[in-house]
Amino acid sequence: MNRLSRETVLGNFATLGAAAARGAAAAFVTAAALGALVMPAWVTAAVAHDDPLYSVQLLREGGCGGILPAAAALQPNALLDRAAQQWAAGRTLAEATERSGYPAESASGLHTTGPESMIVQQLRRTSCVTIANRSLREIGIYRRGSDTWFVLAKNYAVPSSVQAPVLAARALELVNAARARGARCGERSFAPAPPVSLSDTLGGVALGHASDMAVHNYFEHEDLSGHTPADRVRAVGYPEKLVGENIAFGPRTAEEVVQGWLDSPGHCENIMDPRFAEMGIAYAPGHAKRGLYWVQLLAAPRV
Repeated sequence: MNRLSRETVLGNFATLGAAAARGAAAAFVTAAALGALVMPAWVTAAVAHDDPLYSVQLLREGGCGGILPAAAALQPNALLDRAAQQWAAGRTLAEATERSGYPAESASGLHTTGPESMIVQQLRRTSCVTIANRSLREIGIYRRGSDTWFVLAKNYAVPSSVQAPVLAARALELVNAARARGARCGERSFAPAPPVSLSDTLGGVALGHASDMAVHNYFEHEDLSGHTPADRVRAVGYPEKLVGENIAFGPRTAEEVVQGWLDSPGHCENIMDPRFAEMGIAYAPGHAKRGLYWVQLLAAPRV
């Protein structure tokens, strides 16, 4: 679940808003029952091994019999085995993957029905594009009777601190694109606004609050010492006239977090406020639960 919150402080006046956004992952599910075929040697080899994993690896490394570029072997993962079992039990692929504890950036599911000797033929006929997808790195399998469920996935890697400047620059680009075209934030319409620039000072304050929320497992504008966004900005000597803060928990990319804020009226108003001239943005990985804490600070400095 994504969580969002925002705060704007002008003098002693504060406005708060909150919204939640849910994302849903899509599963690519295929199944086919094929008649008898004359099997080439590579199919015969898979059948001889009588192993669904071997069939997938053979298809992947052989480019589905030479029709697609070869891809590296998938790594078996016990959490994905559990996800495949959950999927077989009737959960959506997204729910199954989440409940298994596997931190998926992307996942695809395949389902075959029929004797083991037909699995490789079914997969080749219906699922070569998925099997040969080089972005998918790991696999889980669950078998029940004549049915086999496969979950192929890519593990989500928390962005390192080295990536922070790139993500901040991308977030700035997205924010300024929104400001340049204008936006409707709930019931309010905003005309195009001047761009904001990145502030290292505001970025440092944003990182401090994101890290504090991550370490102490809370999600509020006011920190555990009772300090507001404006308090934190003043504490580092920033000469603020107006301070706004958007926070979020869950989004994994700059695109996702900025779009989530733009889709929420209160957060959108902060982003579109023409009085703001500078911005800082930072993220920190959660410790008690999986996900990223994001903090965006917007400010108008005194002149």
